[in-house]
Amino acid sequence: MNVAATTDDTEHAQRTVASQSPRRPPRRRMGRVAMAVSVFGELLITAGLVLGLFVVYSLWWTNVVADREAAKQADKVRDIWAHEDGDSGRPAEFDSKNGIGFLHVPAMGDEDILVEKGTTSKILNDGVAGYYTDPVKATLPTSGKKGNFSLAAHRDGHGAEFHNIHKIKKGDPIVFETKDKWYVYKVYAVLPETSKYNVKVLSAIPKESGRTKAGHYITLTTCTPIYTSRYRYIVWGELERVEKVEKVDGERTPPEELR
Repeated sequence: MNVAATTDDTEHAQRTVASQSPRRPPRRRMGRVAMAVSVFGELLITAGLVLGLFVVYSLWWTNVVADREAAKQADKVRDIWAHEDGDSGRPAEFDSKNGIGFLHVPAMGDEDILVEKGTTSKILNDGVAGYYTDPVKATLPTSGKKGNFSLAAHRDGHGAEFHNIHKIKKGDPIVFETKDKWYVYKVYAVLPETSKYNVKVLSAIPKESGRTKAGHYITLTTCTPIYTSRYRYIVWGELERVEKVEKVDGERTPPEELR
Protein backbone atom coordinates (compact mmCIF):
# COMPACT_ATOMS: atom_id res chain seq x y z
CA MET A 1 0.00 0.00 0.00
CA ASN A 2 1.33 3.45 -1.04
CA VAL A 3 1.09 5.60 2.09
CA ALA A 4 2.28 8.75 0.35
CA ALA A 5 -0.42 8.47 -2.29
CA THR A 6 -3.10 7.97 0.31
CA THR A 7 -1.94 11.05 2.19
CA ASP A 8 -1.98 13.14 -0.97
CA ASP A 9 -5.51 11.96 -1.78
CA THR A 10 -6.71 12.89 1.68
CA GLU A 11 -5.22 16.39 1.52
CA HIS A 12 -6.73 16.88 -1.92
CA ALA A 13 -10.18 15.86 -0.65
CA GLN A 14 -9.92 18.26 2.28
CA ARG A 15 -8.96 21.13 -0.03
CA THR A 16 -11.88 20.29 -2.30
CA VAL A 17 -14.40 20.30 0.59
CA ALA A 18 -13.00 23.56 1.95
CA SER A 19 -13.23 25.18 -1.49
CA GLN A 20 -16.84 24.09 -1.82
CA SER A 21 -17.90 25.37 1.68
CA PRO A 22 -19.80 28.67 1.60
CA ARG A 23 -17.71 31.59 2.76
CA ARG A 24 -18.99 33.77 5.59
CA PRO A 25 -19.76 37.26 4.43
CA PRO A 26 -17.33 39.85 5.80
CA ARG A 27 -18.61 41.67 8.92
CA ARG A 28 -19.78 45.12 8.17
CA ARG A 29 -18.23 47.80 10.23
CA MET A 30 -20.70 50.03 12.09
CA GLY A 31 -20.85 53.46 10.54
CA ARG A 32 -20.14 56.55 12.57
CA VAL A 33 -23.79 57.61 12.59
CA ALA A 34 -24.98 54.17 13.68
CA MET A 35 -22.34 54.05 16.39
CA ALA A 36 -23.33 57.49 17.65
CA VAL A 37 -27.00 56.45 17.74
CA SER A 38 -26.09 53.29 19.65
CA VAL A 39 -24.03 55.21 22.22
CA PHE A 40 -26.75 57.82 22.58
CA GLY A 41 -29.33 55.09 23.15
CA GLU A 42 -27.22 53.54 25.88
CA LEU A 43 -26.79 56.94 27.52
CA LEU A 44 -30.57 57.44 27.48
CA ILE A 45 -31.12 54.07 29.15
CA THR A 46 -28.53 54.92 31.82
CA ALA A 47 -30.05 58.36 32.36
CA GLY A 48 -33.49 56.77 32.69
CA LEU A 49 -32.24 54.38 35.36
CA VAL A 50 -30.56 57.21 37.26
CA LEU A 51 -33.70 59.33 37.02
CA GLY A 52 -35.80 56.42 38.22
CA LEU A 53 -33.55 55.92 41.24
CA PHE A 54 -33.71 59.64 42.00
CA VAL A 55 -37.52 59.57 41.89
CA VAL A 56 -37.56 56.58 44.25
CA TYR A 57 -35.21 58.44 46.58
CA SER A 58 -37.20 61.69 46.45
CA LEU A 59 -40.70 60.26 46.78
CA TRP A 60 -40.15 57.18 48.91
CA TRP A 61 -36.89 57.07 50.82
CA THR A 62 -37.06 60.72 51.98
CA ASN A 63 -40.52 59.93 53.36
CA VAL A 64 -39.16 56.97 55.29
CA VAL A 65 -36.32 59.01 56.80
CA ALA A 66 -38.56 61.99 57.59
CA ASP A 67 -41.24 59.85 59.22
CA ARG A 68 -38.65 58.25 61.49
CA GLU A 69 -37.24 61.61 62.55
CA ALA A 70 -40.69 63.15 63.09
CA ALA A 71 -41.78 60.17 65.21
CA LYS A 72 -38.63 60.46 67.31
CA GLN A 73 -39.19 64.18 67.92
CA ALA A 74 -42.91 63.69 68.59
CA ASP A 75 -42.15 61.07 71.24
CA LYS A 76 -39.83 63.53 72.97
CA VAL A 77 -42.53 66.22 73.04
CA ARG A 78 -45.16 63.91 74.51
CA ASP A 79 -42.64 62.59 77.01
CA ILE A 80 -41.90 66.15 78.14
CA TRP A 81 -45.61 66.86 78.51
CA ALA A 82 -46.23 63.69 80.49
CA HIS A 83 -43.41 64.32 82.96
CA GLU A 84 -44.07 67.96 83.71
CA ASP A 85 -45.73 68.49 87.08
CA GLY A 86 -49.28 69.62 86.58
CA ASP A 87 -50.15 72.83 84.79
CA SER A 88 -46.99 74.85 85.17
CA GLY A 89 -48.39 77.71 83.16
CA ARG A 90 -45.53 77.34 80.73
CA PRO A 91 -46.71 78.33 77.23
CA ALA A 92 -46.77 75.74 74.44
CA GLU A 93 -43.91 77.55 72.71
CA PHE A 94 -41.49 76.56 75.52
CA ASP A 95 -37.86 76.40 74.52
CA SER A 96 -37.80 73.01 72.85
CA LYS A 97 -36.15 71.95 69.63
CA ASN A 98 -38.57 69.06 69.32
CA GLY A 99 -41.84 70.91 68.62
CA ILE A 100 -44.63 72.98 70.19
CA GLY A 101 -47.68 70.83 69.50
CA PHE A 102 -49.56 68.69 67.01
CA LEU A 103 -51.81 69.48 64.07
CA HIS A 104 -54.78 67.20 63.38
CA VAL A 105 -56.61 67.43 60.03
CA PRO A 106 -59.08 64.51 59.66
CA ALA A 107 -59.66 65.27 55.97
CA MET A 108 -55.98 64.58 55.25
CA GLY A 109 -55.73 61.43 57.37
CA ASP A 110 -55.47 60.16 60.93
CA GLU A 111 -51.87 61.18 61.58
CA ASP A 112 -50.93 63.88 64.04
CA ILE A 113 -48.42 66.31 62.53
CA LEU A 114 -45.72 67.73 64.75
CA VAL A 115 -45.44 71.53 64.57
CA GLU A 116 -42.10 73.27 64.93
CA LYS A 117 -40.79 76.81 64.67
CA GLY A 118 -39.75 77.93 61.19
CA THR A 119 -40.42 76.97 57.58
CA THR A 120 -36.93 76.39 56.20
CA SER A 121 -36.18 73.22 54.25
CA LYS A 122 -33.97 72.01 57.08
CA ILE A 123 -36.97 72.02 59.43
CA LEU A 124 -39.70 70.82 57.05
CA ASN A 125 -37.51 68.01 55.69
CA ASP A 126 -37.89 66.28 59.06
CA GLY A 127 -41.51 65.46 58.20
CA VAL A 128 -43.12 68.21 60.28
CA ALA A 129 -45.17 71.35 59.77
CA GLY A 130 -43.56 74.65 60.62
CA TYR A 131 -45.08 77.99 61.62
CA TYR A 132 -43.92 81.09 59.80
CA THR A 133 -41.37 83.45 61.28
CA ASP A 134 -40.60 85.10 57.94
CA PRO A 135 -41.68 86.99 55.80
CA VAL A 136 -44.79 87.31 58.00
CA LYS A 137 -44.61 86.19 61.61
CA ALA A 138 -47.33 83.77 62.68
CA THR A 139 -49.46 84.48 65.75
CA LEU A 140 -49.43 81.43 67.99
CA PRO A 141 -52.85 80.49 69.38
CA THR A 142 -51.31 80.04 72.83
CA SER A 143 -50.64 83.78 72.99
CA GLY A 144 -54.36 84.49 73.19
CA LYS A 145 -53.89 87.35 70.72
CA LYS A 146 -55.85 87.79 67.51
CA GLY A 147 -53.92 86.98 64.39
CA ASN A 148 -53.01 84.26 61.91
CA PHE A 149 -51.42 80.97 62.92
CA SER A 150 -49.80 80.30 59.52
CA LEU A 151 -48.15 76.96 58.78
CA ALA A 152 -46.32 75.20 55.96
CA ALA A 153 -45.36 71.59 55.18
CA HIS A 154 -44.21 69.53 52.21
CA ARG A 155 -46.73 68.08 49.80
CA ASP A 156 -44.46 65.40 48.35
CA GLY A 157 -41.29 63.85 49.71
CA HIS A 158 -39.82 64.41 53.18
CA GLY A 159 -42.91 63.12 54.93
CA ALA A 160 -45.41 64.82 52.58
CA GLU A 161 -47.52 65.89 55.57
CA PHE A 162 -49.78 68.12 53.43
CA HIS A 163 -50.00 65.73 50.46
CA ASN A 164 -53.80 65.45 50.77
CA ILE A 165 -54.48 69.12 51.42
CA HIS A 166 -56.76 69.15 48.35
CA LYS A 167 -59.18 66.91 50.24
CA ILE A 168 -59.95 69.63 52.79
CA LYS A 169 -63.33 71.29 52.25
CA LYS A 170 -65.19 74.21 53.77
CA GLY A 171 -66.60 73.27 57.14
CA ASP A 172 -63.91 70.66 57.88
CA PRO A 173 -62.20 70.80 61.29
CA ILE A 174 -58.55 71.57 61.94
CA VAL A 175 -57.33 70.94 65.48
CA PHE A 176 -54.11 72.15 67.07
CA GLU A 177 -53.09 70.20 70.16
CA THR A 178 -50.84 71.60 72.88
CA LYS A 179 -49.90 70.22 76.26
CA ASP A 180 -53.03 71.47 78.00
CA LYS A 181 -55.43 72.72 75.29
CA TRP A 182 -57.18 71.76 72.07
CA TYR A 183 -57.68 74.63 69.60
CA VAL A 184 -60.55 73.71 67.29
CA TYR A 185 -60.75 75.58 63.96
CA LYS A 186 -63.30 75.35 61.15
CA VAL A 187 -62.26 75.74 57.51
CA TYR A 188 -64.02 78.67 55.87
CA ALA A 189 -62.10 79.20 52.61
CA VAL A 190 -59.74 77.43 50.18
CA LEU A 191 -57.47 78.97 47.54
CA PRO A 192 -56.33 76.16 45.19
CA GLU A 193 -53.61 78.22 43.51
CA THR A 194 -51.74 81.45 44.12
CA SER A 195 -48.26 82.83 43.51
CA LYS A 196 -45.54 81.59 45.84
CA TYR A 197 -44.68 85.25 46.35
CA ASN A 198 -48.17 86.10 47.62
CA VAL A 199 -47.37 86.66 51.30
CA LYS A 200 -50.61 88.56 51.91
CA VAL A 201 -52.37 85.24 52.49
CA LEU A 202 -50.30 85.02 55.69
CA SER A 203 -51.43 88.39 57.04
CA ALA A 204 -53.09 88.76 60.44
CA ILE A 205 -56.31 89.27 58.48
CA PRO A 206 -55.64 86.90 55.55
CA LYS A 207 -56.08 88.59 52.18
CA GLU A 208 -58.28 86.80 49.62
CA SER A 209 -59.81 84.67 52.36
CA GLY A 210 -62.98 86.71 52.60
CA ARG A 211 -62.34 87.95 56.15
CA THR A 212 -62.01 91.68 56.79
CA LYS A 213 -61.87 91.83 60.59
CA ALA A 214 -59.28 90.68 63.08
CA GLY A 215 -59.85 87.21 64.47
CA HIS A 216 -58.16 83.96 65.45
CA TYR A 217 -57.23 82.36 62.13
CA ILE A 218 -55.17 79.41 60.95
CA THR A 219 -53.60 79.11 57.49
CA LEU A 220 -52.17 75.95 55.90
CA THR A 221 -49.85 76.41 52.92
CA THR A 222 -48.02 74.01 50.62
CA CYS A 223 -46.74 73.68 47.06
CA THR A 224 -48.99 72.95 44.10
CA PRO A 225 -49.41 71.22 41.66
CA ILE A 226 -48.22 68.01 43.30
CA TYR A 227 -44.53 67.26 42.63
CA THR A 228 -43.82 70.90 41.75
CA SER A 229 -43.22 74.12 43.67
CA ARG A 230 -44.62 76.52 41.08
CA TYR A 231 -47.60 77.79 43.08
CA ARG A 232 -49.06 77.61 46.57
CA TYR A 233 -52.23 75.91 47.85
CA ILE A 234 -53.94 77.72 50.73
CA VAL A 235 -56.50 76.64 53.33
CA TRP A 236 -57.96 79.05 55.91
CA GLY A 237 -59.75 78.24 59.14
CA GLU A 238 -61.18 80.24 62.04
CA LEU A 239 -61.08 79.34 65.72
CA GLU A 240 -64.41 78.04 67.00
CA ARG A 241 -63.49 77.08 70.56
CA VAL A 242 -60.73 76.03 72.93
CA GLU A 243 -61.02 72.90 75.06
CA LYS A 244 -58.90 72.20 78.10
CA VAL A 245 -57.05 68.90 78.19
CA GLU A 246 -58.39 66.91 81.12
CA LYS A 247 -55.46 64.50 81.36
CA VAL A 248 -51.99 65.49 80.28
CA ASP A 249 -50.94 61.97 79.33
CA GLY A 250 -51.39 59.37 76.62
CA GLU A 251 -55.03 58.84 77.57
CA ARG A 252 -56.11 62.39 76.93
CA THR A 253 -59.61 62.65 75.47
CA PRO A 254 -59.62 64.48 72.12
CA PRO A 255 -62.44 66.82 71.02
CA GLU A 256 -65.39 65.24 69.23
CA GLU A 257 -64.00 66.30 65.83
CA LEU A 258 -61.20 63.76 66.25
CA ARG A 259 -63.20 60.83 67.65
